[in-house]
Amino acid sequence: MKLSAGSLALIAALFSVAPVSAADYVIDTDKAHASINFRIKHLGFSWLTGRFDKFKGTFSFDEANPEASKVKVEVDTDSVNSNHAERDKHLRGKDFLDTSKFPTATFESTSVKLDGDKATIKGNLTLHGVTKEITIEATRVGGGSDPWGGQRQGFTGTTTLPLKDFDINFNLGPASQTVEMALEIEGVRQ
Repeated sequence: MKLSAGSLALIAALFSVAPVSAADYVIDTDKAHASINFRIKHLGFSWLTGRFDKFKGTFSFDEANPEASKVKVEVDTDSVNSNHAERDKHLRGKDFLDTSKFPTATFESTSVKLDGDKATIKGNLTLHGVTKEITIEATRVGGGSDPWGGQRQGFTGTTTLPLKDFDINFNLGPASQTVEMALEIEGVRQ
């Protein structure tokens, strides 16, 4: 059986097609479509809330192979904002974030498991000079084309951080030993 040059080229093309890979996204912080928020109990009576105003990051997402997905985020710790200038000054100081010594916090994923729209993201968080593995429980909010011809993906996630795990030992009382993080992430495909 003889094959024409065109048939050979078609067969070669079919077998040399590269596998589909994850799409790369930049977190849309320019237009405030993402946020890193926190809350911690105040003396066990109420919740103190705040956010980090400056951060950047990227993620890759492959619907067909979610385990290949990756996340990387860098946070400017000096941008902590709890809507109270004196408290923010204290949070930036040596009792808490010590931002002059540790100006950034970073997170880099080590594994992503997806079950429908629910994801478990494990990775290393470096905060206050300490690196610990954390788990983020996330939900895919949605994804697809935007009105400007681009592609977007959005996720929401939560995690809880024991302060002493990151050598933050200021005594806030027994009800205030952990901080809850809420993450809202929208990425623009590159």
